[in-house]
Formats: sequence, C-alpha cells, structure tokens
Amino acid sequence: MKFVDEAIIDVLAGNGGDGAASFRREKYIPRGGPDGGDGGRGGNIHAVADRNINTLVDFRFARTHRAGHGERGMGSDCYGAAGKDILLRMPVGTLVYDAETGSPIADLARDGDTALLAHGGKGGLGNLHFKSSINRAPRQSTPGEHGEVRKLRLELRVLADVGLLGMPNAGKSTLIRAVSAARPKVADYPFTTLHPNLGVVRVDIDNSFVIADIPGLIEGAAEGAGLGHQFLRHLQRTHLLLHLVDVVDDAQDPVDAVRKIARELVKYDPALGDKPRWLILNKIDALPDGDATKLQKDIVRRLRWKAPVFSISAVSGEGCQPLIRAISDHLAAARAAIDSGTPSPDA
Repeated sequence: MKFVDEAIIDVLAGNGGDGAASFRREKYIPRGGPDGGDGGRGGNIHAVADRNINTLVDFRFARTHRAGHGERGMGSDCYGAAGKDILLRMPVGTLVYDAETGSPIADLARDGDTALLAHGGKGGLGNLHFKSSINRAPRQSTPGEHGEVRKLRLELRVLADVGLLGMPNAGKSTLIRAVSAARPKVADYPFTTLHPNLGVVRVDIDNSFVIADIPGLIEGAAEGAGLGHQFLRHLQRTHLLLHLVDVVDDAQDPVDAVRKIARELVKYDPALGDKPRWLILNKIDALPDGDATKLQKDIVRRLRWKAPVFSISAVSGEGCQPLIRAISDHLAAARAAIDSGTPSPDA
C-alpha cells in the first residue's frame, strides 16, 4: 500500500431535528394541551487510533465525511431519533489540525485513542416546553441547530523509539534490514527509500524497540529540497537519533555530511537538535585493517563529538550487536527516567 502521511478532509456533523408543535387530540379530552416532542440531536464525528492501519491513503480518496441528521420531533411527546454518528479510523500517530486556523485538535498517539472532530447540532424544542400558566396552548417550537462543519488536516508522524537519519546512500535501509525483520528496498542510487520504514528490533524475548528508516536528507531539506523534508516530522516522536555516515564516499567528507544534516534538523525544529544523537560510521568493512579506528578518531576530533560513536558494517553485521545492546540500555534508562519524573539521560 502506498505510504501517505498527510491528507485534507471535510467533516460535516449532522443537523439537529426540528422540534414539533402538536396538541393532544383524544376523544373525551377536549383540552389535551401541547405534546410536541423535541428533535433528535445530529450525529457526531469521532476519530479513533487503530494500530491495524498504517497510512492516511483512504482519506486522500474519501475527503468528505457526513454524519446523520436528527429526526424531527412528533406529537404524543415523541422525540426524534438521534442522527447516526461516524467513527473515522486513523493510524496511530495521527495529528489532527484545523486546516483553516492551524490549531491542533487531537493527537492519536496510542492505539484506541479517540477524539471528537465535529459535534452534531442540538435538537429543537417541541411546544410542550413552552407551556406556562399564561400560555396554555403554545404553538411555538424551535428548529434544530446546525452541526459543526470543519476542514481538517491530518498528519501522520511515525511512532518509533529510534530514528535513522543521514545522507542518501548512507546505508540506513541496509542497517534496518540487518537488525530487524523489515525489508526496505536497497539499491545503489540516491533516494532508494521513498517513505519511512519501520522495523522491530528484538533484543531478547522480553525486550524490543522500534526503529524507523527515514528517507535521506540533503542540504536545504528544511526549506523543501529533496525528499527528506517531507519526513523530518517523523523524527520528532523518537527518543534517540542514529546519524549514519558513509565513511567510504569519496564525493562527501564525513564531517561535512554530519554538519549539514545537523543544520537541517535545527532549521526544521530546534527540539530535534536537542535530541540524543549518536554517530554511526558505516561501511567499515570496505576500509583496510586499522584504518577504521584512525578514521573514527579523526572524525570525533574534527566534530568535537561528545555523544557515543559506533563503527559498523550494515552489510556484514560487524558492530551491529553492540550497537543494539547500547540502544536498548539507553531506551530503558530513558523510560525509567520518565517513570520516575527525573530528566532523561543525555547521550
């Protein structure tokens, strides 16, 4: 299925039914009085997060969603039936915004989370409500209220513990294939990954984490260059960023590659620049013996890098297991810090 992470939809809640103006008419009861019932309320439109849905593609084709109208009230104190509600199922991680004002409406961050998107109109009042000591036969009733009509923007942010980022062809797709059961496309050209791929990394029987392969970034991504700007939002929910660098790319200095991506992160969202970010030097299997250690020391010195650094080969698997263990320990410490209310550990 095609990955779609944005959509614009119109939601129209149901109108309330009109109240009835009616009088009781029965044999031997000449002055039965008013008995007009209220109109039914209009249907509401709700959203629910469903872990079995992965994209917003359905909302690209079904853009308008209407709830049922409430029925009109009737005589004999009969109230109109309520309009039928609508439940829109969306992927976990969907953010809902008012498309016209930009204000947030809902964050469906967990499976089963629900949100009211549009409220149905109230039903009108029947004439039985207007009876008084000075008005024994009221003929007035009120119409039902209109339901809410809203234009909404849906934005899906992938939920993952760890995000992979780096220049095109840094080896992100190869790494996610090496450490998880995910099978993203791998090829020898830029922008192989056209949408985020999620993989579950199994550390042991009771311990796993989710890793996201984000399409490659290039300089200017925050302003819309390349493909990565469409997916930078998916990094905002992660707890840890792995910055992959191709150490054998003759056309790109590894230090320059790291600095360019770091600038794009901060431009897009300063909070991304504050996230724990580890440096992963990939493709060390292509270096002569001993050169990997020298290169790592040189890159760390030139970047003045303080966070953890790992040298790996995503193709051969060299260095991947220590990396996985370190990630697992970091995430466990971060979750423990959140549970205890203390600041999460710096990486």
